[in-house]
Amino acid sequence: MESDHHPKLNPVRVFQALHPTDSEDANTSLSEYHDYEPALEFDDSEFLNSTGLAPLPPDLWDISEIHDEYMGRSASDGTIEENFEAEFGRAPVVYTEIAGSSLDEDNFSDLNGTGLIEVVGDDEIGRRIIVISACRLPSTKDVQPDRLLRFFMFTLDKYVEQDYSVVYFHYGLTSNNKPSLSWLWKAYKAFDRKYKKNLKALYLVHPTNFIRIVWQMLKPAISVKFGRKMMYVNYLHELQQQLDLDKLSIPVPVLEYDRLLLSKNPRAAEIARSVGVRGEKPSHHSNSMTKLTLSLPPRLSTQQFGVSLQFIKENNSNMIDSIPPVVRQCVEYLSQPDALEVEGIFRRSANISVIKELQWACDTGEPISFKQNPHNAAVLLKTFLRDLEEPLLTFELYDEILKFQSWSNKSKPRRVKILILEKIPLDNYKLLKYIFNFLWKVQDRSCLNKMTSSNLAVVFGPNLVWPPKAQMSLQAIAPINAFTDFLLENQETIFII
Repeated sequence: MESDHHPKLNPVRVFQALHPTDSEDANTSLSEYHDYEPALEFDDSEFLNSTGLAPLPPDLWDISEIHDEYMGRSASDGTIEENFEAEFGRAPVVYTEIAGSSLDEDNFSDLNGTGLIEVVGDDEIGRRIIVISACRLPSTKDVQPDRLLRFFMFTLDKYVEQDYSVVYFHYGLTSNNKPSLSWLWKAYKAFDRKYKKNLKALYLVHPTNFIRIVWQMLKPAISVKFGRKMMYVNYLHELQQQLDLDKLSIPVPVLEYDRLLLSKNPRAAEIARSVGVRGEKPSHHSNSMTKLTLSLPPRLSTQQFGVSLQFIKENNSNMIDSIPPVVRQCVEYLSQPDALEVEGIFRRSANISVIKELQWACDTGEPISFKQNPHNAAVLLKTFLRDLEEPLLTFELYDEILKFQSWSNKSKPRRVKILILEKIPLDNYKLLKYIFNFLWKVQDRSCLNKMTSSNLAVVFGPNLVWPPKAQMSLQAIAPINAFTDFLLENQETIFII
C-alpha cells in the first residue's frame, strides 16, 4: 500500500502549478505576468508516461504557440526509467555517505573550470551569492551523478555556515545533461538542515513546465519554510530588483534566451527597457561573462559608497587618519562589549531597507543610527569594503595573493610583509590596519561570538581583494581566505607602523 505522504502527479494540481491562482503559488514568482511560458528545452512526456501516472488531458494545457510546439515533440528519450514514487519512500543511504566523505579540490579539477557553480561575492546585505547554470551541466554520460552531487556539496560546504542565496539559471537543461527525478529527490534529502537553514533565497530563473511540475511533485514533502525561499524569475530584469546583475556570471546563452523571451513579450520588454538594463556581449577576453550596465546618479561630495578612498579623502572633512567616517562609526559601535559578543556577528544578514537607508544617510552626510542592532553595523562595514572602486588590497596584489598557498611556511611572513608594507598605498595600509586591529578584538571573543580567525577570513577575504575584470573563480577563494586568515593570526607582527 502506498504511504499517504507520497506525492502524486494529479492533473488538476499540475494545471494549478502551471497556472497559479491561489496566493501561495502566486507569491513564488517575482513576475506580475505569466502570459508567456518559455518553451521547454526537452521533452516532458516522461511525466505523462511514467508508471502509475495518468496522462494529462489536452484541455488542461494552454492552447498557444508553446502548446503546439510542445505537443509536436517526439516521445520521451528514456533518460528516466525508475519508479519515482517508489524512490520517494527510500532513504538515500548512499547520499548520506557522500555527505560525510572527505573531499579536496583535486577531486574536482575537471569541474572547477566549467563555471557550473560559481561564488560571485555578496549581495547588498552581505549574503554570499552562489550561481548555478544548467547550460554548463556536463552530460550525464561524462560525469557520474554521485560525483556531481559531491561537487555541489563540496562547494557549498565553504559557505553554508553564513547566510547565502542561490541563483539557478534553468535555460540549457537538455536530454543529455538532465538529472533524473529520483536524483533530484535524493539530492534534496542529502542537503540536510546545515545547507537549508542559512539559505535565504533560491531564485529559479527562466522556469519551464519541467520546474513547475517537479516542484508540485516535491511540494508535499518539502517544508513550507523552505518553499517560501523559492522564487520564480521569468526575466533577468526581474532578478535585478533583488540582486546586482553586474556581480553575476551570466552565461551568454542565458542572455540570448532572455532577449528571445523579451522579443515575444512586448510588455515585459518595455519594463526591461524602463529599468535601464542592457546586456552587452562579452569580449573574447572576458571568459564568457557579461557586464550589465546601469545608469548611475551623479556623485555627491559627501559620498562614501561606490567611490575610491582618494575621493573620500579629498571630499570629506570628517575623515581622520585615512579612516572613512562610516568605517569608524561601524567599528566604534561594534567594539562595544554587547556587540562584540553577539553570536554570528558578520555572518548574519540585515534588513535590506535599513541598510539602504544607512547608505543613503552616509552618502548625503546625514547622521546614522544602527537602531540597536549590531548586524546593521556589521553588514554596512562589509558593504563599504565591497563597494570600493578598487579593493582595499588593490588589483595589483590579486595575482600575488593567489600564490599564497604555494609559498613555503618559512617564507610566508616575509613575503606577506612585503605585499602589505611596500605594495599597497599608505591610505589603504592605514585602513587595513585599523580594520584588522578591530577584527583581532572580534576573534578574541570567539568563545562567545563564534567568529574565529578562519570564520572571519571567509567573511572578509572576498571583500578585501578581487580581480580587476572578471568574476572571482572558485579556485581563488581558498588562497584569498588563507591569506586573510594569515593576516588575522599575525596582525601584531605584520602591521608594525
